[in-house]
Amino acid sequence: MVSVGERLRSARVRSFIGRDEQVQLFTRALGDEPPEPFAFMLCGPGGIGKSTLLRRLADEARTAGRALVELDGRFVSRDPVDFERAAGRFLDVPGTVLFVDSFEHCQWLDSWLWYQFLPRGADNAMVVVAGRLRPPTHWIADPACAGLLYVTELEPFSQDQAQSLLAASDIQPELRDRVLRFTGGNPLALSLAAAAGPAGWGREEMWAPSADMLRTLLAGLIGEVPSAAHRRALEVAAQAYSTSEELLAAVLPDEDAHQLFAWLRDLPFMESTHRGLHPHDAARETLAADLRWRAPNAFVAMRRRLADEYLRLLREAPEERGWTVTDELFYLFREGKTLARLRTWSREDEVHDRPLQPEHLDTVLRMAEETEGTASAEIVRYWARRQPQAFSVYRLVSTGRMVAFTARLALSAPADPEDLAADPVVAAAWKYAEATDPVKPGEHIGISRFSIYPERYQVPSRVIALSSSRAHAESARARGRAYGFAVFQDAQTWGERVAGTLDDTGERPRVGEHSYGVFAVDWRKVSVESWLLRFLTTSPESAPSGPPAFSPTAFSRTSFDQAVREALPHWRDPAAFAACALARTRLAADLAEDPVEQLRALLRRSVDDLAADPRGVRAREALTAGYFSGAPTQEAAARRLGLPYGTYRRHLRQGLDLLCEALWQVEIHGGR
Repeated sequence: MVSVGERLRSARVRSFIGRDEQVQLFTRALGDEPPEPFAFMLCGPGGIGKSTLLRRLADEARTAGRALVELDGRFVSRDPVDFERAAGRFLDVPGTVLFVDSFEHCQWLDSWLWYQFLPRGADNAMVVVAGRLRPPTHWIADPACAGLLYVTELEPFSQDQAQSLLAASDIQPELRDRVLRFTGGNPLALSLAAAAGPAGWGREEMWAPSADMLRTLLAGLIGEVPSAAHRRALEVAAQAYSTSEELLAAVLPDEDAHQLFAWLRDLPFMESTHRGLHPHDAARETLAADLRWRAPNAFVAMRRRLADEYLRLLREAPEERGWTVTDELFYLFREGKTLARLRTWSREDEVHDRPLQPEHLDTVLRMAEETEGTASAEIVRYWARRQPQAFSVYRLVSTGRMVAFTARLALSAPADPEDLAADPVVAAAWKYAEATDPVKPGEHIGISRFSIYPERYQVPSRVIALSSSRAHAESARARGRAYGFAVFQDAQTWGERVAGTLDDTGERPRVGEHSYGVFAVDWRKVSVESWLLRFLTTSPESAPSGPPAFSPTAFSRTSFDQAVREALPHWRDPAAFAACALARTRLAADLAEDPVEQLRALLRRSVDDLAADPRGVRAREALTAGYFSGAPTQEAAARRLGLPYGTYRRHLRQGLDLLCEALWQVEIHGGR
């Protein structure tokens, strides 16, 4: 008897086209002891065939009797420890081949992977990595890589290869030339065209591939589906980050989820991952756009069903899944100008969080003193002693460097006088609660008391997003939680951001030299589910706020500098940039038509002007690499400039100081 797996592998071998050089080199390496090269890097744009080639190489490894570990970068944890646990066989079993697909989604692991993980591989182990980005320069430049690392950038299919694929798919000869002109040799587009067949191919000439190409192909693919149930299954897959059979069963309770899942899995643009089906990035976007245009009411209704299911999971799923469920919920509302988009999808550095340990305390206190002063650091010390479990520390996944900490306190009624005396902010929260609707015995409040990220202090960041995800999950599961409170130093900016979702208590307690805004939600009056949906669907533009008073003194120098530093990471995203505090400065008020674009241009021009001063040349380079070039992290920007990270950070700090000073002069004096 031939197993199903063997039949599938044989079918893949028969239908596989091209990439002979890569397959032959990999096959030879499988027979070498030790293998040379032992690391393969496949890169190229979306739809170029990286995943297909990866599966083909995996089949070769299985045929050679090798043990396999297969990971998908889109679902790799932020914590290197979790990656090491998932890929443990690579370290322990000789000859194991590790495959990592979609590596661009976990690019922050590159240094750790190359320098710390791979060198510990078992005898004759191999690794194959596929991603859209070329490998980091330090991989290729490392002399130790000579002969050990093979990098190939996959190209579109040649005309002969594309003709072979279409012939194998029974596309009529008279249609093939038009299909080839339409797809330009892109393997994904060719596969979709082949799956669509001749239906819908009119007499008109087909032009070179464009953004409309995939949209047209997908419209052909989904124009005729077996039933209305299959159409609804597509609506789920178009919006959910990943689609499991259980998710289909939950949102389509009257349908045969097993049969629908099997049908989805066979579609040419679906990829299987350990968490379910994930449409190819390009296919998802065009499929979603088609569904939104063709059936907008069904699109909105399905998004609400998915949101309801994620909200149920948020309350009932295991605690460790809390942030994952929240991210999946926010993914539904990632488009447009909603608060959820600003809060969740604006990322500069990937981090992972861990509970506070005694050895972290000195670093935590130093961060607190650096950003908020000595008085605040003493309050951090107090709460670290009283509620150490409330603290989380955050490390960059790329380097392991600790960069931030947060504290989410829980305080039960009646209030402890010692707590109120020690912390004016907590005292202000209790004061508001007592005056509004007192916390009763058996109830408690939750307060996101600290969010300290010195490099991005209290501006939208992955630290705030991840901490908020934890807070949402805690609130959903908590019993007897009366209020939730959030604390921000820049009360004006954050008040406008959270308007409509959090109430401004009006309390402005002072700690040392700083005052803080305290914002609240009464969980006894609104469910976490209803509140989250309000947060997800409220846009900053729709939130009520009075007209700002622009004048040279509307912003303090500290607030202005913070506004500039907040705006820079959002420069490439006009919608997020428009919601930053910089858009409310006099700089913006003096701009007439299209102030957001003019403000972005002013920011870029001001950075370029730094190079007019010899001391600003390297500062300009650091700012440009860090904020305008598209580098995913500051470490990546440093590598792009060929600088040690510490040197890059020094130039970046100098650049920020020079830029803030130049813009401040415009702010207070006007003119350009």
